[in-house]
Amino acid sequence: MTAKLEIATELVVLPNQNTDLVPNIGIIGGRDAVLVVDTGLGPRNAEPVLEFATEHARGRELFLTTTHFHPEHAFGAQVFRGRATYLVNRAQADDLAHKGLGYLDMFRGLGPEIAGQLEGVEIPVPDLVYEESHTLDLGGREVRLRATGRAHSAGDQVVTVPDAGTVFTGDLVESGQFAIFPWFPPHDTDVSGTRWIAVVERLIEDAPVQVVPGHGDVGGRELLIEVRDYLHLLRDETWRRLDAGTDNVVDVVDEVRAAMIAYRPGWRGREWIDTAIACFTAEHA
Repeated sequence: MTAKLEIATELVVLPNQNTDLVPNIGIIGGRDAVLVVDTGLGPRNAEPVLEFATEHARGRELFLTTTHFHPEHAFGAQVFRGRATYLVNRAQADDLAHKGLGYLDMFRGLGPEIAGQLEGVEIPVPDLVYEESHTLDLGGREVRLRATGRAHSAGDQVVTVPDAGTVFTGDLVESGQFAIFPWFPPHDTDVSGTRWIAVVERLIEDAPVQVVPGHGDVGGRELLIEVRDYLHLLRDETWRRLDAGTDNVVDVVDEVRAAMIAYRPGWRGREWIDTAIACFTAEHA
């Protein structure tokens, strides 16, 4: 693994370089310990992450956390077993236990290359579980883990490095991409557009200097504002049509999708617009 971006002292991002199903991975160091944020998709991708983190740590204690339970973020955790302490929030631990196998099967169905990367995956079991928030002392540097509540998933958490003004958001934020809405009824309907907006608004109030998204380029507070504004517009355009009595779901989806593409023509992930519309439709009062 050669690509790395040092965004502050002892704060390194292994960037996804806008590659599908590859997350941004964080390496956060203190005097006594190093925290890894997210693993990559399966053992094959997690092994070079562990190798990099071990070399970076140079004998310091290793910790691992994941921003949420989805396979490209958490399904390499087994590689860290016995080498790092894995800690997550309670809701994410529940997601891993109750939805992990279903998502593993779903991702394996995306094609033989992805299935190969997921070969031998064991659903991660955390070593430590916290309820709402946890402060990890790395030695001269504190890292704050905070469960956000249901948004992109039921178990999202953000990882904040206060001395560097940096937050790792997982898939609550993407850069240059439409928000990923895993709205897959009846199997998974935990994603909530309305709660997602509230979570992002709270993150904006925190005024971070640097935002490390789940996928895409590292940026500043403007990334949070972009996501909030997109979700607001998507919600409003969907609900306006529903309030007007439009009863043809196909028309609603086609019209809103076209409006979102016109709003952000350069963004990737257009396939996630339709699931987002379906989610906001389900949340329409």
